[in-house]
Amino acid sequence: MEKFRGVDFLSIDSQFSAEELLVRQEARKFVDERVLPIIRDCYREGRFPAELIREMGKMGFLGASLEGYGCAGMNSVEYGLLMQELERGDSAIRSFASVQGALVMYPILTFGSEEQKQRWLPRLQSGEAVGCFGLTEPDFGSNPGGMRTQARREGDCWVLNGEKTWITNGSLADVAVIWARTDEGIRGFLVEKGTPGFSSSDIHGKLSMRASVTSSLSFSDCRIPAENQLPGAKGLRSALMCLTEARYGIGWGAIGAAMECYETARQYALVRKQFNERPIASHQLVQEKLAWMITEITKAQLLALHVGRLKDRKKAEPAHISMLKRNNVAIALECARLSRDLLGANGITDEYPIMRHMCNLETVKTYEGTDHIHALIIGEKVTGIAAYE
Repeated sequence: MEKFRGVDFLSIDSQFSAEELLVRQEARKFVDERVLPIIRDCYREGRFPAELIREMGKMGFLGASLEGYGCAGMNSVEYGLLMQELERGDSAIRSFASVQGALVMYPILTFGSEEQKQRWLPRLQSGEAVGCFGLTEPDFGSNPGGMRTQARREGDCWVLNGEKTWITNGSLADVAVIWARTDEGIRGFLVEKGTPGFSSSDIHGKLSMRASVTSSLSFSDCRIPAENQLPGAKGLRSALMCLTEARYGIGWGAIGAAMECYETARQYALVRKQFNERPIASHQLVQEKLAWMITEITKAQLLALHVGRLKDRKKAEPAHISMLKRNNVAIALECARLSRDLLGANGITDEYPIMRHMCNLETVKTYEGTDHIHALIIGEKVTGIAAYE
């Protein structure tokens, strides 16, 4: 296969600044040189390439959209292009960066004390420390407000009891951002690795996101200092603000997976010959599939770019980001399926990246809000009626 050169049917590159294109170039080079040579084996082995963490930190990929504390301070489009390229490599790589930045560093920066920021943000940005975000519970995924994890105040400590599951980076994390119910409502806490009463165990048997660490967390009379509460995190709204940040990155990341699948299928169709030694790209049914894919990828690029510009102007609403995430993941998954179809039997082998992306995207469609939940967020926005129950 030829080296990936990008997918730009409608000259969308003309809408990016030189700085934005530079970010994409550096991220693309990183993926080509550091991720793609190892990711197939990582997926086979069910191993996250932790050796890349410090390198991602050095390149400014962790907490990239945040300001201060060593962070790169990228604008929303630069950050989106970064997520696009990382997911072109694999959803696990983008997911690690998303969790570290949007779900761990963002809440510490937004809701944390200055002491918490000084202690954790530089270490998380450099990759010296890893974080995770604990909201989902065994019985509460799409309804996080029903959480059962409790935190009660005892003197100068908080005592946590409960469980979290499907936690990316869980067993890798040096610090976990945990959401728990208190007498004053839902609050956020920082729980450090090694704290008595806090344990983690990895989830095995995954057929998706195999190169990502996914864990369950348990808290049994886990005592943490009172100063480990995030002082500004008050109510479920604070946790949902973090999810909005993560969903934005997913909306861009899915484009990268779609691009990789489409370009693999396009190149394959040009060299694969059937029926009178003609390339299958010359057949109408093949061209129809490629036309559908490039059209939907282009629409996804335009949606992502516009939401990114809105976000930089502080005008992007949660429903806009729900549309971005819902649409782009759905079309990426369909691109993967169509691409697999064009490769025939070869499409199911890991010689090509398509099946890996397809399996990963089944998870991406579910996490950070399912397709249905995002439909209801959009539905509430256009009708003014909440239909979650």
